[in-house]
Amino acid sequence: MPPRSVLPPPPPPPEIRAWPDRDALLADRSYLLGVLVKAHIGPGRLGLLWLWGAVGALGWSLIGTALIAFEEAYDPFSAIFGVVMLALGAAALIPAAILIGVGVHRDVAVRRLLTQWGELDRDPARDAGLRLPGVSLVWLLTSFVLAALGLFACVVVPAGAVRGEDTYGLMALIMGLGLLAWTVGLIGVFKAFWHRRWIVRTVTGAAAPGPLPAWDGGAHR
Repeated sequence: MPPRSVLPPPPPPPEIRAWPDRDALLADRSYLLGVLVKAHIGPGRLGLLWLWGAVGALGWSLIGTALIAFEEAYDPFSAIFGVVMLALGAAALIPAAILIGVGVHRDVAVRRLLTQWGELDRDPARDAGLRLPGVSLVWLLTSFVLAALGLFACVVVPAGAVRGEDTYGLMALIMGLGLLAWTVGLIGVFKAFWHRRWIVRTVTGAAAPGPLPAWDGGAHR
């Protein structure tokens, strides 16, 4: 069994497939699809996405604090405090943003593999176990709420800012947090909708099946 961080390979080309029969192919297909579905939409992936989002939010909070300190600096100590907060914020925000980007890139690879293995053959009975309706719904609802809150912070809060009371640094802090929440939420919503679309196509056979295995001449279709 490969390490959890290593994705399975794509299906081998028809000319080098070595499954002894269709049952063996379907067993491998079912196992690998289960691994890939968990890698794409498992609860751990949601927790990891939100973890890096929270780290990014912490980083931007520190950067926003630095901007407010620079804006209201009346002495060298305030400026020094702002520089320290800026450095700490960048140290948290930049790795979080990179890791979120790495996760998005990994999700693209997982979706490609899910499509390839799903189109290899049809097995509606086993594929029905890949629906994960509860997990998918949690992804959708929590991500939608997060994206909505982020959009509110980006649009509504700045629109209601009062000149002379709400500083530019404070608005930058709120809008940055909102943008981060909106981005993380959109990633989650997209993944939930994509999983739903993929499972419908896979179980119903809407996706075109792959090349026929050599052992049965297409009799199973």
